[in-house]
Amino acid sequence: MGRLILSDITRRAALASGAALAFAGPALANAQVSVFAAASLKPALDEIAAGWDVTLSYAGSGTVARQVAAGAPADVVLLAATDWMNWLAGQNVLVGDPVPVAGNRLVLVGPAGVGRVVLSGRGISAALGSGRLAMGDPMSVPAGRYAQQALETLGLWTGLSDRLLLTTDVRAALAYVARGDVPLGVVYKSDAVGTGVEVAATFPADSHAPILYLAACVTARPEAAEFLSHLRASGDILAAYGFTAAPTE
Repeated sequence: MGRLILSDITRRAALASGAALAFAGPALANAQVSVFAAASLKPALDEIAAGWDVTLSYAGSGTVARQVAAGAPADVVLLAATDWMNWLAGQNVLVGDPVPVAGNRLVLVGPAGVGRVVLSGRGISAALGSGRLAMGDPMSVPAGRYAQQALETLGLWTGLSDRLLLTTDVRAALAYVARGDVPLGVVYKSDAVGTGVEVAATFPADSHAPILYLAACVTARPEAAEFLSHLRASGDILAAYGFTAAPTE
């Protein structure tokens, strides 16, 4: 995991008992099923949930986990990191074991026409110019943590650490690139689908921990289990948005 101290997950979570007051989605009181999910799932999950009586709330996985642990009215939770799901399971708020639903790849993106960028200090610096590299905050955003791991593995972290623009979730990093506010960003491959940005490089899969999306029920309501089953059967939709298949159990 490099220099990132994952015990800070527990520390930050303990300081966030009021996080449930800042939910990312609309009011949930009348929803048939309320789903709290990692922001990177939004386009695919919006389509998967079409026609279902659900309310979807999106944020970074760390924020989602803290919200659910603090009592957010979630029936189903989906996170983009096993460590946050393991932490949430340790809070005794899950019903049943988490199940894998998808994987992903980590990519370097730029605006349309950026071309290929070599994953080296010289290559990235040339593409950045005087700009910054957008990525999720490694302390709370799994995509940011994967990005830090990859950059450390490739020997690039030290040279780039003072040129980063850290964001609250991976979709925010994507938005900075899509708007032209920064020349490059590190996001998931699925984030680049249909957003106008261009993949400039793909990080080696062995440069970071495996990217795995996990889902779990937070309540024992039959509707929650039914939606979770529907989600697990929606691999074609997830694949269309750039996600990879979940590992077989």
